[in-house]
Amino acid sequence: MRAERIFTDARLATMDPACPGLGVVEHGMVAEAHGRILYAGAARAMEADEIVDCEGRWITPGLIDCHTHLVYAGDRAAEFEARLQGVSYEEIARAGGGILGTMKATRAASFDELRNAARKRMAALVAEGVTTIEVKSGYGLSPEAEYKCLDVAKSLGDVADISPTFLGAHGFPPEMERAAYVRLLCEEMIPHVAAHNLADAVDGFCEGIAFSPEEIQQVFAAATKHGLKVKLHADQLSDLGGAALAAKFLALSADHLEYTSEAGAAAMAKAGSVAVLLPGAFFTLREKQLPPVEVFRRHGVPMAVSTDLNPGTSPLFSLLLAMNMAATQFRMTVEECLLGATRHAAAALGRGDVGVLKPGAKCHLAIWDIERPAELVYRIGFNPLHQRIWSAA
Repeated sequence: MRAERIFTDARLATMDPACPGLGVVEHGMVAEAHGRILYAGAARAMEADEIVDCEGRWITPGLIDCHTHLVYAGDRAAEFEARLQGVSYEEIARAGGGILGTMKATRAASFDELRNAARKRMAALVAEGVTTIEVKSGYGLSPEAEYKCLDVAKSLGDVADISPTFLGAHGFPPEMERAAYVRLLCEEMIPHVAAHNLADAVDGFCEGIAFSPEEIQQVFAAATKHGLKVKLHADQLSDLGGAALAAKFLALSADHLEYTSEAGAAAMAKAGSVAVLLPGAFFTLREKQLPPVEVFRRHGVPMAVSTDLNPGTSPLFSLLLAMNMAATQFRMTVEECLLGATRHAAAALGRGDVGVLKPGAKCHLAIWDIERPAELVYRIGFNPLHQRIWSAA
């Protein structure tokens, strides 16, 4: 088959699970047609309409940010100052700040205001070679506002693959009792999201300051009933058994996981759930409980790395920095960090067509001015992206 475009004289990190490690090919090429990869591997003869000489640069799959809260209004700089003065995240949340503070600003913002603000945040990720982004709702906490946020997320799909996630179970709106809101989520909002194809998955926040395991179980049962995958903010501040609960529903991922037990990790491994680690929130909240990386390794739980870009607990706009933080703070290896922002991040979204360089995958590439892949993890404040290739096909 004739290629539309060939990227030659390249070194590849294919992230192909059929290859060891990062799937490195020293003298490689990538061929694509109609937005899909035809071939990725050792250089060979092939006809093409266009040939791009990469001059020895590295090519990886386009990076994937698999946990973001990109759509919101306002900021929480005042809360940041309060935390510096010793006020805890939990104290801020119980006083009506945190998620509820952002909820007020988000409800008041128009579709265009939310979209324009999200585009500016997204531009920072795109500039670092990110081609696929998960975008959660969760700052509306009412049917109208949540659907608006999901519509905004989907409108961002002209420059990157967007995976929208319904996070109505992020917090409780002050105008409703808990039980009434859980019923609203299960009986009205989740069916609407599913019927109108507004999201790929349903997420929740299982924590003492948020939803109980029993409430999350109701939400996930409704999501499963309506054909939606689930994922969970779990075990961030305490161990409420969130990882095991997510695994019970065959969750795509459980995220944060600082307090996850060995039993929780074993359940995730059995369910095939990805552990999404979020060093930005760990750093911003000045936490001391490290996620059990060695336990995840021992049980064979794949680990992803993401920015958790949000206005309060992780105002982090760099996936490259998130990888560095995962290595330095969580002691993940370079290989784990790079797989965590490509193939394993794709798995956390239930995607097999991104995050790898192999035939049939989308031709989403990041071409780097580096001498070795470790540079993408070890440098701080350094963006060596030469070119980002993204296809809407």
